Amino acid sequence: MIRKARIPDAKPIQKLLVDYAREGLMLPRSLSEIYEAIRDFYVYEEDGRILGTVCLHICWEDLAEVRSLAVASDSGGRGIGRSLVQACLEEAREVGLKRVFALTYQQIFFERLGFGLIEKSELPHKIWGDCLKCAKFPDCDEISMAIDL
Repeated sequence: MIRKARIPDAKPIQKLLVDYAREGLMLPRSLSEIYEAIRDFYVYEEDGRILGTVCLHICWEDLAEVRSLAVASDSGGRGIGRSLVQACLEEAREVGLKRVFALTYQQIFFERLGFGLIEKSELPHKIWGDCLKCAKFPDCDEISMAIDL
């Protein structure tokens, strides 16, 4: 079941994100950052266990980012990630956003959801925000993708 995250979900969300951050696949998120943004997160819960998470982060009046997408390693390939991103896209449409982007290593996954390649230079708010915190900046190897809604 996909639902908006609640306060008790913060620690399981962080656990999922830490596993991906250790592999260098995403930026780590502190528990404090997760609590502050808990209303932006969705979770996929099954039998009381959080198997996946994603965050829709609004950057500007017409732009948001899908970030912190993580699925438990033993639950991949079941469509959980796809369902989580689709929930974000639905919410983005509901609040009137025109474009959603992602920085990713999973190009094919996002292409299947309708995202296309873009230049990082199209994302000034992102580049000068979170990217400055990344050890890979300015030599980022993530792929920039976006979908127009």
